[in-house]
This record gives sequence, structure tokens and C-alpha cells, in this order.
Amino acid sequence: MQIFPAIDLRGGRVVRLYQGDYNQETVYSTDPCAQAREFLTAGASHLHVVDLDGARDGAPVNFDSIAAIVKQGGLYTEVGGGIRTEARICDYLALGVGRCILGTIAVQDFNFTAEMVKKYSGQIVVGVDARDGYVAVNGWKELSQERGVDFCRRLRDIGVKTVIYTDISRDGAGLGTNLELYQELSAIEGLEIVASGGVSSMKELRELARSGIRAAILGKALYNGRLDLRTVIQEVGAC
Repeated sequence: MQIFPAIDLRGGRVVRLYQGDYNQETVYSTDPCAQAREFLTAGASHLHVVDLDGARDGAPVNFDSIAAIVKQGGLYTEVGGGIRTEARICDYLALGVGRCILGTIAVQDFNFTAEMVKKYSGQIVVGVDARDGYVAVNGWKELSQERGVDFCRRLRDIGVKTVIYTDISRDGAGLGTNLELYQELSAIEGLEIVASGGVSSMKELRELARSGIRAAILGKALYNGRLDLRTVIQEVGAC
């Protein structure tokens, strides 16, 4: 299983939100590059970075911080948050970002998403963030009319190979992840699912791996010490 430690950026700082609420923020570091180096030292080879300001406002507020992280090297980095144009995709790929995550735009402009997937293939993944089973957009503030699982099937049909699926109700809440949901998602043929939101124990990671989930994003559980990244990579990374 691939393990992606997460760095969520807001105003250049490393933060975690509770269930996507921008008013419930915990700051863990003022130095994103140092945080990335800490993950690298612990054995990480992959990194998940989100520009929270970009996700909410559509502007690359934390672009310079992301550029500095990528410039350090050593980590295959995927980036999301406010990526809604091809120009933004090109900007990130030019930095050396491994793949770009389309979120809100994937819902609002499905044709654009299909075009980007056709053009950039595996360098494009889609982040599906769901609350109460329905896809949320614009920094998780608004709900669409489409069920997340159904949307994943539509994405698969246009050539998307990887979806990062987040159950917002579990994100940053320390409640554990939604194993039943990921079992349903893993049954979608031809689509790789990355589990995100609430993963907080080795048992959950092993169960996700047994369900066919090949990657997981870890956030708050690393920052509050519930999970040790080095141990996770050693014990679950080979699953």
C-alpha cells in the first residue's frame, strides 16, 4: 500500500481542519518544507499536498510554498486545491509535481476533466469529497446532487485511473475511516481508489489493503501521534 502523508496549507502554514470547517483549524507547523523533510526522514516516498486557500477561493495562494516543497526533492508529490484551469495544471507539472488533483472543476465542468485526462493521462487524478454520500465542492462548502459512488463510476468511464475519495464526516475527526464505503468503491472495476479521511489505526490500514485499496492518505493521525509514519511504512507499505 502506498502511504501519502498529508500537508494541508493555509496562509503558508501546515494546518488540519475539522471536517473541512475553515473555522476549526489547528496549526501544526509554520514551515511546510521542514514538515516535508520530516516525512522524508521517516521513510516516506510520496506526499499529498492541498492548498486549502485555493480549494476555497480558486487562487494559488500557497503556490510558492508548494514550489519550495517540490524543489527539495525526494518525494513524489501530488497537489490539489483550486486547480481549475489547464494553465494551473501546467504550472504545477512544470514545478515537478507528479500529478494534479482536480476537485470542484471535475464536478462543474465534466467535459474539461475528460479533456485533461485524455491529454495528461496519469498526471491527472480526481479528488471526490463527499458529505452524507453526496459530492461536495468549493472547499467542501456546497453539496452537489450526485452520489459520490456514482460520480466515481462516471469518472472511470472517461478514463480516470485514480480517485482520491474523502468522507468529509471522518476527516480530521479522529473517528476512524469509513471501511464499508471503501469496500463498495474498491468494487468499481478499472478504478484505483485512494482512501482519505479519518484513517487512524494500523488495523484500518490493513483492512483497507485487504479490501483492495492500494493507497491511503494520512493526516491528523500522524500529527497527533496516533500513528507513527515510519512504523506504518514498514508494516503496511508492503501490503
